Amino acid sequence: MSKVYICTAIPYVNGNPHIGHAMDYLLADTYARYHRLKGDEVRFQVGTDEHGNKVFSTAQKNHIPVEEYVQENSDKFREFIKRLNISYTDFVRTTDPEHVRSVQEVWKKLEPHIYSAEYDGWYCEGCERFVTQKEYEENEGCCPDHQKPYQKLSEHNYYLRISDFKERIRSAIESGEMRITPEFRKQEMLRLLEDAPDISISRPRKQLTWGVPVPGDDDQVMYVWVDALSNYISVLGYPDSDDMKEFWPAAAQFVGKDILRFHAITWPAILLGIGLDLPKNLVVHGHVLSNGQKMSKSLGNVIDPMEVLNRKGLPAFRYFFLRHIDSFADSDFTNEKFENAYNNELANDLGNLVQRLATLCKKNDVAGVQSELKLTSEFCVLMDKFEFSKALDLVWGKIQQLNKQIDDQKPWELAKNGESERVQEVLQDLERGLVDTAQLLTVFLPETAQQIIDIFTATAVIPPAQPLFPKN
Repeated sequence: MSKVYICTAIPYVNGNPHIGHAMDYLLADTYARYHRLKGDEVRFQVGTDEHGNKVFSTAQKNHIPVEEYVQENSDKFREFIKRLNISYTDFVRTTDPEHVRSVQEVWKKLEPHIYSAEYDGWYCEGCERFVTQKEYEENEGCCPDHQKPYQKLSEHNYYLRISDFKERIRSAIESGEMRITPEFRKQEMLRLLEDAPDISISRPRKQLTWGVPVPGDDDQVMYVWVDALSNYISVLGYPDSDDMKEFWPAAAQFVGKDILRFHAITWPAILLGIGLDLPKNLVVHGHVLSNGQKMSKSLGNVIDPMEVLNRKGLPAFRYFFLRHIDSFADSDFTNEKFENAYNNELANDLGNLVQRLATLCKKNDVAGVQSELKLTSEFCVLMDKFEFSKALDLVWGKIQQLNKQIDDQKPWELAKNGESERVQEVLQDLERGLVDTAQLLTVFLPETAQQIIDIFTATAVIPPAQPLFPKN
């Protein structure tokens, strides 16, 4: 049994949970359930990023104390995570006193790589990040995500000397010590690393009041990167907890493509600066598109994950996003695709299989079966490579094969011809095949898989009162 630590990027609490957050949680949860199925001990972190000017100003506009505002929004994410049945073990908030203590320890250890200087350049208020001159020119002076001009800033900040770590980071990426999946993201990060500048890690208190104070300088507040990124180790009790020794480095950190540069360059620099190993894997997913377009409030095509959950339930939500949304590339969501997947695959393939087989078992007095876990090498190879949609394709192939097996072997005709022993053999073989498949399915659809296992391992097999996935 191994100790496995899995991380998700913590969302900023200045908005509601969206479909991109669901992708982080679902991918990480799938990997966590896979390792538990193998018998590993899993720590699985989620949380919320709660500092920064946007949070503070929004709270002021709404005449709400900022502490109350971040609590309210953190609770929204906690409820969303619960609704998705995410099997996390640790929830971290960047306003937690334990996190603040840990982050200040990180800063102190980084001090040999920190210097102070005047910043004179561009800043995006919406992204709450500094922008290089090259990026400013490429975007023609306007943030593509927020459609607002970059601000010109001149202020005194502390900087982290990324140049101290570039060669070590490059070596880790190229050698696979810190593996970036998919491969094309690895190449993208190697190109970005070449021109990666030293980064500002503080802002004057007069510009940023809501944040972690810089140790030894009351006029400066830590900027987001040291604060938010350090949550991955603060939740383990850095610097003095035994959990750090047992679970770090992370087996996998799941991030969206838009924040990969910070996880592949800034975060490794911080870790190297404080003498810790780098995460073993950075797993990068793309964006969920709506009818082929990037989601935008102005276009009116934003997918509300709660609406999708309410319409067909959690198993259908998990199924679609784990099988029909590519694990790595941008993928498209439409209501038509979602409904087709529900009716043709969940209802016809799986729901119909369970109903038919359970009914045949009951009619022919066939008892449930016991089955040992069988993790095939093909399944494990795909899961270890984070090819979750392909692994679910593999499981679905087994479901379709069982449907074909029923049609080919026609147990109802065997019963009609009085071949009762053969009926028992055929149906119990089908039961074992379905229970074996359901055990793999627990990684993706835990609730549905457990229902199937309960039905076909019971002494008396009883069909569900209604199909697992009733059609409209």
